[in-house]
Amino acid sequence: MKTFGEKLKALRKEKAMSRLQLANMLCTTQSTVGKYERGELQTSLETLKLICEILDVSADYLLGLED
Repeated sequence: MKTFGEKLKALRKEKAMSRLQLANMLCTTQSTVGKYERGELQTSLETLKLICEILDVSADYLLGLED
């Protein structure tokens, strides 16, 4: 099963979005997005909600609760 970070990275690439583009939309840094993708940092609930809105997926999907 893919981790949150692996799913985040795959979805970002599927949307043809760079780390910098996603970071700008999240009002954070490219480095922070990389840490999310590598599992080195967990998002806040507010950031998780924003990621879901930007990538058009459910939090359940990103958190591995559904496929």
